[in-house]
Amino acid sequence: MIEFKNVVKTYKNGTVALNGVNLQIEDGEFVFIVGQTGAGKTTIMKLLLREEKTTSGKILVDGIDLSKLSYFRVPYYRRRLGIVFQDFRLFREKTVYENVAFAMHAVGVPPKKIKKRVPALLNTVSLGDKSTCKPDELSGGEQQRVALARALANNPKIIIADEPTGNIDPKMSLEIMNLLVKINKLGKTVVVITHEKSLVDYYQQRVVTIDHGLVSEDKVGGMFE
Repeated sequence: MIEFKNVVKTYKNGTVALNGVNLQIEDGEFVFIVGQTGAGKTTIMKLLLREEKTTSGKILVDGIDLSKLSYFRVPYYRRRLGIVFQDFRLFREKTVYENVAFAMHAVGVPPKKIKKRVPALLNTVSLGDKSTCKPDELSGGEQQRVALARALANNPKIIIADEPTGNIDPKMSLEIMNLLVKINKLGKTVVVITHEKSLVDYYQQRVVTIDHGLVSEDKVGGMFE
């Protein structure tokens, strides 16, 4: 479970990004977080990743109080999360296989298990035949599917996707979203941060709208007007 309890975030320059956010996301939910540029969506992601700390209020993830999480415990906490970024963040010099395997090497997964799991993940995102390719040899949609496979590498409980369709064409956008829905049906909590109204309307999931640092709407169905 993810819980925001009266969360305020003020940056050093005085910008109030969040101004008392209360939000609860249950295990296994699929949630879109939407809002205009500057509404506070990115700050929510940074707080969940523990890249930033709250100014006041609490964020609890599976009972872990992120404000009390020590610097040394942050990497262990992040293993609970699978992150998909808009700009893919793949290693350009590594193959598709190596990009996905790297996430597992980083946490000490045995080579034998990596050798078995990576092909299975690539098949899940329909890239089993691209394992030896470099990112520059792939389309934007294919690169985003590699990023999704990497996010799933260590079997996280929570997937956070930040504008996952921002750099790909409409057809590929649907493919990525369909994969996220499929992953959600496997029991993963999926949080998608986006501004793409058409996708949000199409999937008819829970939509949390952020406006001027507050939750202005929380419903199942379409996006803000």
